[in-house]
Formats: sequence, C-alpha cells, structure tokens
Amino acid sequence: MTATKSILRGRVTAFLVCAVALLVLPVALQPLGEAWVRILDTALLYILLALGLNIVVGFAGLLDLGYIAFYAVGSYLFALLASPHLLEHFPAVAAAFPQGLHMPVWAVIPLGAGLAALFGVLLGAPTLRLRGDYLAIVTLGFGEIIRVFLNNLDAPVNVTNGPMGISSIDPITIGGVSLGEPLHVLGLTLAPVTLNYYLFLFIVVIAVVVCSRLHDSRLGRAWMAIREDEIAAKAMGLNVRNLKLLAFGLGATFGGVAGVLFASFQGFVSPESFSLQESVLVVAMVVLGGLGHIPGVILGAFLLAALPEVLRHVAGPLQAMTDGRLDAAILRQLLVALAMIGIMLLRPRGLWPSPRHEDRLIPDEAAQAKGGQA
Repeated sequence: MTATKSILRGRVTAFLVCAVALLVLPVALQPLGEAWVRILDTALLYILLALGLNIVVGFAGLLDLGYIAFYAVGSYLFALLASPHLLEHFPAVAAAFPQGLHMPVWAVIPLGAGLAALFGVLLGAPTLRLRGDYLAIVTLGFGEIIRVFLNNLDAPVNVTNGPMGISSIDPITIGGVSLGEPLHVLGLTLAPVTLNYYLFLFIVVIAVVVCSRLHDSRLGRAWMAIREDEIAAKAMGLNVRNLKLLAFGLGATFGGVAGVLFASFQGFVSPESFSLQESVLVVAMVVLGGLGHIPGVILGAFLLAALPEVLRHVAGPLQAMTDGRLDAAILRQLLVALAMIGIMLLRPRGLWPSPRHEDRLIPDEAAQAKGGQA
C-alpha cells in the first residue's frame, strides 16, 4: 500500500507541474515572438488530429490514409458559416440572414463533429471487408476525392470558391470575447495566438479524457480484439461491422472539430491545406509516437508538428554552407525524414509504445502476480 500511495502521489505531482507549465508556457513565449506561440497552436491541432486517427489506426487497427478529409470537412463547414461567402453567392441566404450567419462556437463545433462523423461512416461502410493495403488504397482515394471536390465546386454553383479558397472567416467568440483581438488581463496583454492556444488546449484535454475512457472501456477492448485478430473477435460474438463503423465515425469527429478550430485560427481555407502529404504526416505521428498509446501519440504529434519549424534555424546555416544551391525547405524535409528514420530504427515500436500488461501493474500487484506464477 505504501508503494501504491507513493506512485499515486508522484502522478498527482507530475500532473500539477505539467498543468502549470502548459498554462504559463504561451505567456512566457510571447515576448520572444508570436511565431513560437503559433507553433504551439499548430502542434495542438495536430495532436487533436492524431488522437482521432489513433482511434481508427491504434485502437481498431484500420489503416486510414484519407483522414485529412474529415479535417477539410470541418474547416469548410466553419468557413461557410462564418464568412461572407454564402451571402455573396446565394441571394436566398443573404435575404434570410442580412447580417450574416455568425453562428456561435457551441453550435459550430458539434455541427463540425457531426458532419465529419457522417463522412466517416460513409467512408467506413464500403470498406468493411477490406484490410491492410486494400483498405489503405481506398481511404487514400476517399481523401483525394474530397480534395478534388473542394477544388472544383466553384461552378456552376460557387460553393467552395475552388482553388481560391474562402477568406474573411470570423474568429471564434466566447462569452463576448473575440479570439481574434488582444485581451488585457491583470496587466498582461494576451495576443490572439495565445487566446487560441488556451481554447485549443482545453479541447485537447477533453479529447485526451475521452480517448482514455474509450481505451479502458468495453468498446475500446472490443476494438483492440478486432485489431489483434478479427476472425477470433467474430467468433467471440463481437459485431465487427458496427464496431468498425463506430471507430471510423468517432475518429472522424476529432478531425471535424480540429477543422473548425483551424479555419477560425487561420481565417482562410483552401484545398491546398488538405493534401495527401498531410494525411501521411498524421499517420506518421501516430506510428512514430506509439500505436494505441495516448501519451505516445501526443509526443509524436508534438515532435512532428514542431520539429520542421524549429529546424528552420538549422536549415538556414546549412543552405549558406552550400552557397544556396539547396533550398532551405527541402533541407528541412530531409532533416525531418532522417530523424524519423533514425527513431524508427532505434525504437521500432515508437518513441513511447503502449506498455505491456505486466508493466501496468503497480509494484504490490506485480509481486503478487510473480508469486502466483512461481
């Protein structure tokens, strides 16, 4: 019991330290420039995406290379509801809402999550009998179909404005406070990127709690049974069809919410932001961190989101050493790729893999288990 109490006390202390650090971090980075806080904002968005994809890939074992499509669905939904685009191109909407739509965040986020979940089920329904490489190819095609539609739905009716994208998107407003304008609190000036950081952090914390509850629930264990052996799961009476659809739908909701936040944060969306490269990047975050392990996925997402930006300071001197013959962006991608290859060679299960069952036991239980085996 003493060992158990000390472990719990250590966990509570670590949690409190991390909470204080996360709350203070953007305020401490603001004097160094808003670009550093913007990197944190982007990392939090990718963490939210990676947590959603981890439900599909990590928990249920379904390889999804078109996950970025749900990100696009949420982004364009908010862009249409929070910009003048619909009013300019649809007279009926302008007549019904002369002041613009300007829907509140508490309505838009559930709408984005629900629409993305619907698209997730539509993606999952035709792929129930597919596995492995075949499933990857179909989901990849789905992601590209969504991007192509967004790129071409500007004629004959201009819905998405095509490759020009949608601009003038309203920032999120909470309790009368716009996240697009500085806020003065207790003598501190919080920049818009800092305000968005706190909103993103709040939603990521909720997502982590939801994923943790799912992981330890009966539903999560059913997904893991499908991941390990689908035939055995069917033999045990699990409804594999419904469980797969539920995994696609729940995973897609995270992408829809992240898309809403992205559109409000950027103030502009275009099909270029939802390319295949983005889907591959999110999959790499999940695999690099550790499949199915929530802390590992968070670590992998943060590293792959922040590393390219940090390497800007390394790529510049390297470009100067080559007399400018190599582009800094290409050098940055090369360095990221080399880092990923090195990590996967040294840690094939990921940076922070899911612990084995015996590793999860507290010392007293582990000793009893060993005694029982002896």
